[in-house]
Amino acid sequence: MKGFIDDANYSVGLLDEGTNLGDVIDNYVNEHTLTGKNAFFVGDLGKIVKKHSQWQNAVAQIKPFYTVKCNSTAAVLEILAALGTGFACSSKNEMALVQELGVSPENIIYISPCKQVSQIKYAAKVGVNIMTCDNDVELKKIARNHPNAKVLLHIATEDSIGGEEGSMKFGTSLKNCRHLLECAKELDVQIIGVKFHVSSACKESQVYVHALSDARCVFDMAGEFGFQMSILDIGGGFTGTEFQLEEVNHVISPLLDVYFPEGSGIKIISEPGSYYVSSAFTLAVNIIAKKAVESDKFPSGEKTGSDEPAFMYYMNDGVYGSFASKLSEDLNTIPEVHKKYKDDEPLFTSSLWGPSCDELDQIVESCLLPELNVGDWLIFDNMGADSFHEPSAFNDFQRPAIYYMMSFSDWYEMQDAGITSDTVMKNFFFVPSCIQLNQEDSFSTDA
Repeated sequence: MKGFIDDANYSVGLLDEGTNLGDVIDNYVNEHTLTGKNAFFVGDLGKIVKKHSQWQNAVAQIKPFYTVKCNSTAAVLEILAALGTGFACSSKNEMALVQELGVSPENIIYISPCKQVSQIKYAAKVGVNIMTCDNDVELKKIARNHPNAKVLLHIATEDSIGGEEGSMKFGTSLKNCRHLLECAKELDVQIIGVKFHVSSACKESQVYVHALSDARCVFDMAGEFGFQMSILDIGGGFTGTEFQLEEVNHVISPLLDVYFPEGSGIKIISEPGSYYVSSAFTLAVNIIAKKAVESDKFPSGEKTGSDEPAFMYYMNDGVYGSFASKLSEDLNTIPEVHKKYKDDEPLFTSSLWGPSCDELDQIVESCLLPELNVGDWLIFDNMGADSFHEPSAFNDFQRPAIYYMMSFSDWYEMQDAGITSDTVMKNFFFVPSCIQLNQEDSFSTDA
């Protein structure tokens, strides 16, 4: 049941109704305690199937193109391919991964804002024609290297213009679109649609109102140049909650009816990433070192108001491994202590660090935990997004194993959702409630 990012021969344990995710985690904590205490992931693929059903129920008119860079593990890609999603790829490697699953080029878009010429040529070679662009330099590269390219103009949204992070965002202004359309006409590049992206950090649904209005303006502008527009890409930014999905749909649905009505021939797509995978993966890490410090000397400067010590704990995974996203954004999970402790047990101000002893390798600045010992385990949920990149070579960091599972109820839901991939089917095996997680009891998909 162990798998790695580049290991297509993964397997998925089908759990009977007497077994749950907590039981699986307990089992592997015990196993790793005996064999080396390496960090590991448990991936509940049933949650991905549920997210897809949730998407279909809430925004069926929008086709999802999963953002591959978010989590490119073989199990995730195969499940989503079998469910019929498209894929948004940022590189040659991602395009190759997806096409190896039999995904047609029409269901792949090349979304890198800064494309290498060699990768544009690769896209042309394998028939991936739809790509995004936000400036004339990229247009010229596309024109020279991909004669069949079909371009979505990437326009900026209000939350990414003029703010503190504006300089780091991508997307052209509405004012500049006419210039890009003129360039495209001169270069004989097909413009077929518009893309925008609203960050998940943006709390104002009104941003969608302006973005859709701007997109409609660009469609009309493109029509003046004779371009046949057929795709609107509303980007990613979906947090994963059903409430947020329904809230976004409540805002955009009436606007789509006005600006891009059904029957207009405009295909509406999106690029969900963490929406699908974040909640599906849980990470277990081991405490490898601890340090007691006086509370007034705690790294965060936080004082406990007492003479009790504060603790710094070092874990066997950090920002140069599975917590890489911590370097650019806040951690979207709260650590949970695996061992049982009493409700009245004292809690101490604590900070959590990766193994590098680098000042950047701080995972949690301050939290309250019971006193932990070297060898104890911490559990982090919502770790399915941006956690599976190639690890740093620092300290011989070992990439965590990935153990996949799915409940029988989710298995049946997957069948109802129309899973058709024979490859996916062959990767499942039955796990009895006694949690003997091996593949001796293979599950027959013909039954």
